[in-house]
Formats: sequence, C-alpha cells, structure tokens
Amino acid sequence: MRILFIGGTGNISTACTELAMRQGHRVTLLNRGRRPARVQATDVISADLRDATAVAAALGQRTWDAVVNFIAFKPEDIERDLALFRGRCAQYVFVSSASCYQRPVLHYLVTESTPLVNPFWQYSRDKIACEDRLVRALRDESFPSTIVRPSLTYGETQLTLPINSWERSFTVVDRMRRGKPVIIPGDGTSLWTITHNTDFAKGLVGLLGNPQAIGQAFHITSDEVQTWNQYFAAVAAAAGVSSPRFVHIASDFIVACLPELQGTLLGDKVTSVVMDNSKIKRFVPGFEATTPFHEGIARTIAWFDADPSRQLVDPVANDRWDKLIAAYERGLDQALWDFSQGNR
Repeated sequence: MRILFIGGTGNISTACTELAMRQGHRVTLLNRGRRPARVQATDVISADLRDATAVAAALGQRTWDAVVNFIAFKPEDIERDLALFRGRCAQYVFVSSASCYQRPVLHYLVTESTPLVNPFWQYSRDKIACEDRLVRALRDESFPSTIVRPSLTYGETQLTLPINSWERSFTVVDRMRRGKPVIIPGDGTSLWTITHNTDFAKGLVGLLGNPQAIGQAFHITSDEVQTWNQYFAAVAAAAGVSSPRFVHIASDFIVACLPELQGTLLGDKVTSVVMDNSKIKRFVPGFEATTPFHEGIARTIAWFDADPSRQLVDPVANDRWDKLIAAYERGLDQALWDFSQGNR
C-alpha cells in the first residue's frame, strides 16, 4: 500500500512507521522536518502544515491508499485535511484519544460505544470536535474516515506516567534514583492500562486498507491492567531502585495547586478505567498486545541509560513537585496536630 503518515516521528507514529515499512508498504512521512526520524521511511515530504498552500504544492497530484494524521488536534486541522485529501485517499485515519470517553466514568469498562464527554480537558473536547466533523463528512460526502483512540502509550524514548514531564520523561527516574519523593495521584489503587507503542502499531497498521473499518472508531490498548502503585513500582524496579519514595496525594489537591494538571488527571486518569479491546480484535484478526509493562519499561530505561545525553531532566517540573509535596506534608502535619489536640 501507499501510506502517508502526517507526523511520523513521535512516540506512537515511529512504531507505526517501523511496522508498516517492515510489512513492505511504501510509507511517506509529511512533517516540518524538525525532528529527526528514528525509522527510515520510503520518502519524506517537508512542509509546514500551517501553510495549506505549501502542503498542497508539496503533495502534488499523488494519491494514497491510506492517510494517517497523528498530529491533528483541532477541527481546523480536519478541515485542512478534508480539502487536501478529498478524492485522493481510499482511507483517512484520524488519531484521536481515549481521553475523549466520558469523564467522570459511569462504568469502569470502556467500549467504543461509551459516550464522548469530557468537561475537564479542552484537548479532549477538541479531539471530540474533530471526530464529529469526520462523522459529518462521512455522512454528507462519503469521506472515508476511520478513527483510532490510543490511551496512555509509551516506547523506548518515552516514559509515560500520570505525574511526569512529557518532554523530559526521564525526570521521574532521576528522582527515584536520587531518593526524591515521587507523586502518585490518589491512593494509587485505581486501575489503568498502559500500552507499548509497538502493540498499538499492530492495531493501527492492521486497520489500513480494510474497507470495513471505514466509518468505524477503535481504541487500541493492551489488555494488561494494573494499579498506579504497580506501574510506579515496576518503573522503580527497572531503574534499579529498591526502596522508592512514593507520596500519595489526592488528585483534587494536586489540581488545586497545579491547575494545569486538571485535564490529564480529572479528565483522564483519576478513576479506574479498563479498555475492552474486543472490537479491534474482530477487525484485525490476530491482534494481541504482547509487551508486558515490566518488560517494556525495562527496555525504555535501558535506552535512556545507554546514552547519558538522553537523560534530560525538567527542573521546572521538579521544583513544582517539590513545592506541592511540601505543601501536602505541611497540611498533613497540621491536620495531625489539630486532631491530636482535639483528643486530649
């Protein structure tokens, strides 16, 4: 197949590029060329997506069996793609987000029919609006779209946890190794699913070229379910930290102090969520997530440890977490003193 990946150099898209190339597809990457690709594609087109005229000129008259956009976030991005690819692709895949599913959850088991409602996170509301526009385009003009919804996904170069720096994700490992406390939201017993990027790629690439996937939405995650305590403990073990210092702080306290975390916590990771992957397994026979977290995260940390220049630490995040922990501990100490006085 002739496949166009818009993006193609990020955590999720790199794994998809690698798998598609390994399967013999002709893969072209369209991006600004600012981030070096870790996987060699068939072709690379450098253009700034904010300049629709330049993108159209760069694409020329080429057509595609499948176009996958990993970096569309707002409805205007979808409008641009509709203008670019009407009549020029057999399938358009929009990479949405599992954070679009109803929050707060009303049922722990999430299927593709779970309502798309998120009052806490603008990012998710924008993704929902993108999905709505594609549904309308399918209905009104038969635009051949498929929607995929990844949840928390990690890989060699990206360590994903609910409290960490996205741009410098080694930060949490550095804290553990230095004996600094690491924040776990809530009491750490909420259930969640974290997926390795190579497992996500199996589902996405498996949907490409499947006409039955047109007009359908899928989430693609691992079936492994653990608590946040277990995930953090697995990171510590992979990092060689035998006695990590974990601090459990209520999510509403965290958000009150660090309001920028409202979306990722209250809008995504506060309550237990288990993803039902029955649908992707029906459409992609043989799909199976085969990388358990303890193995995948060991590979991730080994990648960081192989080159100290990769071990970037976010000083701003560190300072804010230290301040948050100090505020929590002061409040706890004060509460303990107040209640002990009252019992005399």
